[in-house]
Amino acid sequence: MEISSKGKYYGSLNSEMSFNDILLTKYDYNEDRTPWHYHENPYFMFVLYGNMIDVNKKNKTLLSPGNLMFTNWQEIHYGEKHSKEAGGFHLELEKKWLKEYDVSSIDIEGSLHLENPFIKCLMNKVYLETKINDSHSLSSIELLILDIFNKMKNVQLEANSKKPNWVKKLYELIIDTEVDYSLSYLSKELNIHPVHLSREFHKYFGSTLGQYIRQLKLNKAIALILTKQYSMTEICYKCGFYDQSHFISNFKSIYKVPPTKFLRLIS
Repeated sequence: MEISSKGKYYGSLNSEMSFNDILLTKYDYNEDRTPWHYHENPYFMFVLYGNMIDVNKKNKTLLSPGNLMFTNWQEIHYGEKHSKEAGGFHLELEKKWLKEYDVSSIDIEGSLHLENPFIKCLMNKVYLETKINDSHSLSSIELLILDIFNKMKNVQLEANSKKPNWVKKLYELIIDTEVDYSLSYLSKELNIHPVHLSREFHKYFGSTLGQYIRQLKLNKAIALILTKQYSMTEICYKCGFYDQSHFISNFKSIYKVPPTKFLRLIS
């Protein structure tokens, strides 16, 4: 069984940043399929372009641009390209860092496909900070990583708690970015009163309905920006924003830069 040492992934290293037992790398994936292996340290993989399949002993997960995967150090897996070209950003953490911040106490086993929109938003910000790379970026990245783990812990607690049946159905509805997100539509689909839905949403999703949907749309926008295949006008309407002004104001409220600057920074 192969073990991938610190900072080593299958492909060509594109860029690297290291500080305080945190390693951030960008790789172009050259191999169609890697051998079975595990990593010396836990890490996050954020797909930047192309499609990848991550396979472990339990699951096979297709990952497209903007998708996020956490893999713990003991997890045996292999990766497979599902497109001609693919590449990703890795955030790797040494066990010393995890111990220092008591992150190792979080019960995370194996691999996790992280679909929570707010966790993905935090990783988007980490990646953006590596591109801004100013005097505040290192401290910002470290704080964002801690936020990611705190959010992961909260999501795990929520996942293990008892929920009414409508919660799962609601998640399936709103994760589809083509659906009509109105409170009226969702309450009719779930056959529950809109006031009850509005009041209970935060309890099970950790935000208001509007915040959750807005973040889903922005994450989809980031994924489309990463492909570098669409104009901002196309992205605006594909993600369900009213117009470009609405798109830009929402984007800036979260990422502090307009989407055009985000694209310039990552290019």
